[in-house]
Amino acid sequence: MSKTSGRIRHISTRDTGLTRRSVLLGAAAGLAGVAFPARAAVRVADLRGTIDAAEFGIRPGAADDQSSLMQQAIDAAARRGRALFLPGGRYTVANLRLPSGARLVGLPGQTRFDYQGGGHLIYCEKASSVGLEGIHFDGGNRMIGEYAPALLHFADAKDLTIEGCTLTGSSKTGLALDRCSGRVRETTISGARQAGLRSVEARGLAISDNHVHDCANGGILVHRWSEGEDGTIVSGNRVERIAARNGGTGQYGNGINIFRAHNVIVRGNRVADCAFSAIRSNAGSGIIIGGNSCLRSGETAIYSEFAFQGAVIADNLVDGGAMGISIANFLDGGRLATCSGNIVRNIVDTGPYPAEVQGFGIGIAVEADTALTGNVVENAARIGLHMGWGPYLRDVAATANVLRDCPIGVAVTVVEGAGPALIANNMISGASQGAVVGHRWKEATTGDLTQGDAATRFPHLAVSGNFVR
Repeated sequence: MSKTSGRIRHISTRDTGLTRRSVLLGAAAGLAGVAFPARAAVRVADLRGTIDAAEFGIRPGAADDQSSLMQQAIDAAARRGRALFLPGGRYTVANLRLPSGARLVGLPGQTRFDYQGGGHLIYCEKASSVGLEGIHFDGGNRMIGEYAPALLHFADAKDLTIEGCTLTGSSKTGLALDRCSGRVRETTISGARQAGLRSVEARGLAISDNHVHDCANGGILVHRWSEGEDGTIVSGNRVERIAARNGGTGQYGNGINIFRAHNVIVRGNRVADCAFSAIRSNAGSGIIIGGNSCLRSGETAIYSEFAFQGAVIADNLVDGGAMGISIANFLDGGRLATCSGNIVRNIVDTGPYPAEVQGFGIGIAVEADTALTGNVVENAARIGLHMGWGPYLRDVAATANVLRDCPIGVAVTVVEGAGPALIANNMISGASQGAVVGHRWKEATTGDLTQGDAATRFPHLAVSGNFVR
């Protein structure tokens, strides 16, 4: 057996001149961290059914441009139905195109493509069964052509596999995928001046177990030109230190950003130190955001906003941010959600721009057709739960939540035209300014509605059974 890119594959010893014992000994050496010499690496490549790039005169470490030779090797390997193996070393290249069946395989941490400028590094269009594995792609912050959105760009690619690669130093986005299917996994992207990874109108895409960090305007973007079914799965990724170099109020600076893409799953990611949101879904219906760790966000940690219908936000940990979770914009059609089992804590009242609408310092904010159940909010600077905004409130139930050390436990709108809200059986502790307080827009206009019959003045509210201490 041979160990390659984290997977154990069975290899036949027929016609290789090797005994089973020698193959097993070679695998054991690899598992023990013993480096293969150059000839041994080529022999492993042969066993995997690849073509060695040296066959085409390609020399790792050569100072001259090897783009033409590399393209010949890529095309020839694809025609033969073989992967192209690239031994460790640096290859100075640019403007490579991948045809159907092209697969480039390097030695992780050793095989490196250095972009020399003049357009793009890799482009692939209308191809199928294309793959990159174990290669470091370095953009060197060199200019990318106006026609290219990223250092690596794939358009209309079917069954794409990018695995165990590294992308650094792109002067635009690191990896751009347009209308692609397949998977990107166990890949590291850093130092992009726009987003790390951007997908538009995916057709069955999985983005999993990647590390995206230190990018100037976005981490992982799942976008569409118009609203529609997308179905991308974003899972197990580590996204860190995402800036908002282009400024704005949330268009940039998000760790994972969903825009107009329906039925996307964002699950089990660790997102930290983003200028705006850890996870932001804009007009993404059927979104599932579950089991994520969202740390030290600059604005709202988890956002489901604007014209969405259907959001499940469950079992996330939010620690740090100017707002914890926001399910908003009923005015624009944002409605229908569950928000359950989340822990939200350490929410501050300052953000990356002057506070608008209800302001910062809120643990969880909701507006329409939403069940809030079993959440724990601790140490929000202003409000634990914020229900509605002006008349924009309808059919919201807040039950069995624990709210600790928030000046106002629950703020609920009492503006004329606001719809029904149920606030029942919550534990509210340390609410120095009131457990449940009615608001007219930003202004608190009632006393504590858990006291006596104060809530009966507002027929759209049902407040009962809350334990306040």
